[in-house]
Amino acid sequence: MGESLRRPVRETLSGGSPEDWAGMSDEWVLHFRCYLLRPRTGRPVLVDTGIGAPGSPASTWAPVPGGLLGELAAAGVAPEDIGTVVLTHLHSDHASGAVTDGVPAFPNARHVLQRAEVDWIENAGPNPVLDRILRPLTGLVDVVDGDAAVAPGVRVALAPGHTPGHQVVEIGPLTLTGDVVLHPVQLVNPAIRYAHDLDPEVAVATRLALLDRVRGQGGMIGTAHFPDSFTELS
Repeated sequence: MGESLRRPVRETLSGGSPEDWAGMSDEWVLHFRCYLLRPRTGRPVLVDTGIGAPGSPASTWAPVPGGLLGELAAAGVAPEDIGTVVLTHLHSDHASGAVTDGVPAFPNARHVLQRAEVDWIENAGPNPVLDRILRPLTGLVDVVDGDAAVAPGVRVALAPGHTPGHQVVEIGPLTLTGDVVLHPVQLVNPAIRYAHDLDPEVAVATRLALLDRVRGQGGMIGTAHFPDSFTELS
């Protein structure tokens, strides 16, 4: 589920050797994906909410409106059906769709966030994400500290660096990475840095650890911004 935006890849990614970049396009088609999970029991889980409607916090730079609600409808899921929304982090391209016209878009869902992420946004001073996403979700936010089960077979795990409270979602051998891994070149060389990581050194360490773990399990990642939704790691 998602949209895309084109930009020069080396504007925001740096480092690596010519060999690392061999075969990579100079243009980055930046996709914006959300994931719908249907646990065997309980209500559906939505991972991230995308760029949102015209006028959302992401609208200053992303190709709004997002198509999330239409894609959910095509899958036979109404906003009221969603039982849990996991926001990997509070950047506008991942969280803007949580609120529409000032009210929660998924009114029956608990919205799972790491405490470190909430603290970061609340202490950042006035900002669109705080004012137009987090505050309208008052009473619907479920704050967790570190790893936690959020639905049958679905867990979140703290994965900081891109933001202080960034989290990933684990469903068996599948890990939904949010912005831990942004571009396929970071699978070739995880030390390649992204300009919008708040703590680049921690982000690299988190990426290395996550990819090592998933590879060790023979698992798969689901990414927010890759050309393809899922990538097997070996």
